[in-house]
Amino acid sequence: MFLHQQTALSPQRILIVEDHYLLSYGIKNLLSAMPGYEVVGEINDGLQVYTACQQLSPDVVLIDLGLPGMDGIDIIRQLKRRRPELVIVVITADASEHRARDALAAGALGYVLKTSSQQILLAGLQTALASKIFLDPALDEAQIRSEPSACGQTRLTTRERQILKLIAEGGRNRDIAEKLTITIKTVETHRLNLMRKLDAHNIAELVNWAGRLGIH
Repeated sequence: MFLHQQTALSPQRILIVEDHYLLSYGIKNLLSAMPGYEVVGEINDGLQVYTACQQLSPDVVLIDLGLPGMDGIDIIRQLKRRRPELVIVVITADASEHRARDALAAGALGYVLKTSSQQILLAGLQTALASKIFLDPALDEAQIRSEPSACGQTRLTTRERQILKLIAEGGRNRDIAEKLTITIKTVETHRLNLMRKLDAHNIAELVNWAGRLGIH
């Protein structure tokens, strides 16, 4: 309650990054009714997030992990690299502890499940704005904090993770090249590097790795 009183004159500017319209609409309505928050934008594509942050200057980004265009973990990592002060809270359907671990390692301060109540989302926002980590009560916090990040164990570049995501979605070299505006040769080089780093010998093994790393 104190936080809202403190920020009443200067509400926290929030950008919602979510590709399900009904959920995005519901979150916007919830936060718009609170005196401490102002929703400044809604984005449904991972590739648009950084540009939106430049244009809208949010204090907080509420982000889903399963976005079109880019993996949510990679977006978090890029945003924190460019704007370290940005507060990022994940809201996702993915209840796997390793995914939460990777989100925190990338720079998120909160991890909230879509199945949770509005009160938990608000608690997650308040905790993150106080520069403290918030984990959804449905998750095993001890497991998340005790085990190393899968991202840390497998050092893939942002581009490699992006291409691995598109491969897992069934994209062919030509399709991936067109989507990312790069050459087919570049895609082939990244694919070979992925197979070498992950010790994968075919597409099926790459797709399996994408699942293990939470890239989907």
